[in-house]
Amino acid sequence: MSEPNSPKGRPAAPMAGEDPDATAVLPGEAFRPDVAGLDAALAAAQAKAEENFAQYVRTLAEFDNYRKRAARDLENAHRFAVERFAQDLVPALDGFELALASAANTDVTRLLEGQAATHRLLLKAFEKAGITALDPTGQAFNPNEHEAMVAQPTAEHPPGTVLQTVQKGYLLNGRVLRPARVIVARAADA
Repeated sequence: MSEPNSPKGRPAAPMAGEDPDATAVLPGEAFRPDVAGLDAALAAAQAKAEENFAQYVRTLAEFDNYRKRAARDLENAHRFAVERFAQDLVPALDGFELALASAANTDVTRLLEGQAATHRLLLKAFEKAGITALDPTGQAFNPNEHEAMVAQPTAEHPPGTVLQTVQKGYLLNGRVLRPARVIVARAADA
């Protein structure tokens, strides 16, 4: 048998008569695995794995439900996006229908008053929806918001000035819904 390790952690030199390549055999009691402890650790690891898998399945189901709910909400948002605007337009339509129904029995002054009231309802609905009118008469031509119908020669206005708005344009929350159709000044013919 070999001697205990030397103080520096190196094995001691073999004694005379010992085989230097021989392996020492430990007695049977030297290695006794704690089978009960290993079984308990394995059971705990399996329980934790099952708990993690169950949590994964629940999270996957919650995510799937969220995805379906978000898709349904998006579809409803697209379908009913103009609902408020439509609710504001219904009274204006009622005013037009009332004017048409009573046109034969009403004088012109009352019809004009009804049209003015309906116009105010439409403007109010547009304002609530973020729609603003573009009437650029007298302003510089802006190709992003205006569509030039004609360039008219004039000496009274600088070139590029909008002389007349043929048809109003509209902005929806700052974005062009329809460009204003305009007549633009150009330099007078010499």
